[in-house]
Amino acid sequence: MDQIIGKLRQTDWELGQGKDPVEEACRALEITVQTYYHWRQKYGGMQPAMAKQLKALQKENSHLKKVVADQVQYMKILREAA
Repeated sequence: MDQIIGKLRQTDWELGQGKDPVEEACRALEITVQTYYHWRQKYGGMQPAMAKQLKALQKENSHLKKVVADQVQYMKILREAA
């Protein structure tokens, strides 16, 4: 994720300098224009610290989903046993 944000910042800087159109900047970064716009929509304006926080929250969310799924399974087992 940090690499994506770095590439977005580099592309934005180049576009701000008026050097290259989006297509040329994407070619230099070896990404497609569609990928650039997708990343821009998802991570645009995000600082590296925010990206790390997002990644931590996604990991925590994944863990909590697993805990809930395990709890549901446990409740099903208890219902069947009763």
